[in-house]
Amino acid sequence: MKITKGLLTAALMAATAVSGLVGAGEKVRWAHVYEPSEPYHQWSEWAAQEINKRSNGRFEVEVFPASTLGKEVDLNQGLTLGTIDIIYTGQSFAAQTYGPLALSDAPYVFRDFDHWQKYTRSDLFAEFAEGYRQASGGNVILGDAYYGLRHVTSNKPITTPGDMEGLKIRVPNAPMYRLFPEAAGAHTSPIAFAEVYLALQQGVVDAQENPLPTIKAKKFYEVQQYIDLTGHVTGSNLLVAGGIFWNRLSEEDRELFRSVAQESADRVSADIAKSEAELVEWFRGEGVEVLEVDRAAFRAVTLPLLNGEVATWTQDQFDRLQAIR
Repeated sequence: MKITKGLLTAALMAATAVSGLVGAGEKVRWAHVYEPSEPYHQWSEWAAQEINKRSNGRFEVEVFPASTLGKEVDLNQGLTLGTIDIIYTGQSFAAQTYGPLALSDAPYVFRDFDHWQKYTRSDLFAEFAEGYRQASGGNVILGDAYYGLRHVTSNKPITTPGDMEGLKIRVPNAPMYRLFPEAAGAHTSPIAFAEVYLALQQGVVDAQENPLPTIKAKKFYEVQQYIDLTGHVTGSNLLVAGGIFWNRLSEEDRELFRSVAQESADRVSADIAKSEAELVEWFRGEGVEVLEVDRAAFRAVTLPLLNGEVATWTQDQFDRLQAIR
């Protein structure tokens, strides 16, 4: 057959098209609710690039920040449906599927940041991850990223549990958040988050509690004289791959995603821990009194209440967490 210039051109175009299809990476959708300026997004983008590079382009991960693909409940549903492949989600959301995961959101279960880190690499955490995998139909926890400590802000100094006796404090409307202040003798009020600043300004409540970045972003320090470093909850978010996505990966590719995801979560944790220390000095520079507190005393009055009716974990699981050294 005579090969004309037209046939040759068509053949080259077809070959190029096939080559492009073969070379195109599998699309992976990674979603979360955090802003593009936050470490959660920045290190997710880094992970996306690393996965593409280490897989020689076989995977193209696109990261969707700031609830682009829906609120947190939607992202969790997306994993189940297979419309989203990887998400960051709070412990409380994952605990709706597998209750024991909520243990790490309970007040004062961690002695310090080091204790939390050791938990994330412990046999107990591995067992929780496996329990979640089974309960969720195959979703796989790839890592746990630090979110920060929750602290009290107030208009009087609080350094011991006795200082909270009779204090009117705003907390989120969930039993877990009432445990710590009520253990110290405070009166809790579940005011809507959008109304907290005004409630503090008008004296409807005397105090509130949140991580330092939230205290800054919502300007609560403008209407509160003290930030009391109670550190009563150690917040973190799970990095989860959906079962539908995970099941189509080879063992080699699973190891790739595990490795990069864990490194990404570790970098998020390091950045947020560093920013917390910097924010303490920032608040002091704004004229806010930032107080160290007797955390051991607060732990002592709170821990005995954690295995009551609000617990979604067993006494044995609680004891194992406390035993981690």
